[in-house]
Amino acid sequence: MSVIVEEVSKTYGSQFALDKVSFTVDSGTVLGILGPNGAGKSTLLKIIAGYLRPSSGLVKINGIIADPEQLSFKRMIGYLPENNPLYTDLYVREYLRLVAGLYKIPNRNKRMDEIIEMTGLGSEIHKKIGALSKGYRQRVGLAQALVHDPSLLILDEPTSGLDPAQLIEIRQLIRNISTNKTVLFSTHIMQEVEAVCDRVLILNQGKVVALETPDKIKKLSVQQIRKVTVEFSEPVPEMIFETISGILKIEQIAANKYIVYGSTGDLRPELFRLAVKKKYTLLTLYEQESSMENSFLELIK
Repeated sequence: MSVIVEEVSKTYGSQFALDKVSFTVDSGTVLGILGPNGAGKSTLLKIIAGYLRPSSGLVKINGIIADPEQLSFKRMIGYLPENNPLYTDLYVREYLRLVAGLYKIPNRNKRMDEIIEMTGLGSEIHKKIGALSKGYRQRVGLAQALVHDPSLLILDEPTSGLDPAQLIEIRQLIRNISTNKTVLFSTHIMQEVEAVCDRVLILNQGKVVALETPDKIKKLSVQQIRKVTVEFSEPVPEMIFETISGILKIEQIAANKYIVYGSTGDLRPELFRLAVKKKYTLLTLYEQESSMENSFLELIK
């Protein structure tokens, strides 16, 4: 199930929520959508899901132009909105039976059993939705999005407000689901992107600023600053680093521990040779990996 977004814009009065957004998602891909609040993430997902019309541009799902009036188009999509609206007075199975009826699914009981097992809701089916924890409510939201077996799954902030254990469970569930579906989801959690996504789309002020794999996103830092942590067994004067070229800044974080910032090249060999020359005992010497957070912050500046 491929997704093609072509020059999509959405305006509210004179304000652009999306500004000529274009990208392609191949079948079977998990695409994470990142961006600050107000970047246009939810608007973009609503347009792809067929809940909003773009002001200009178009979306194609498997070659079919997205049209909010076409039910056949919507049958291909499972959608979990950010606020996860549920009928809290219904029991879990009762609610899923209602959703399955709306989609006119044959063999509803069999399909509900499959979805309940897939989403790990078996232990909660005797409860009303209003009595469930936030994590299990999210599972119910995922179950309703999956009950008609869509080819494209769209999730808007699916892990918002979950505790660490629930985060891990929902991430694993999304990864399991993605084995035979295309998944688009928005998030604020960088670790989630690295753990789940094949590609990352970063939006800022309604525009695409990056579309790459998580590893490549981490390397898109404008400044490409390299950071090395070095720790000695005894306090050392900061001036000893002056003999090493390429150092931009020294940050002392303890009496005998520093973070050394460099513009290019690996500073570790020079730092090691310096310690040997000065007869200092090294306790720690490692380069910090580029982080998704740093690249994200630089890209949205």
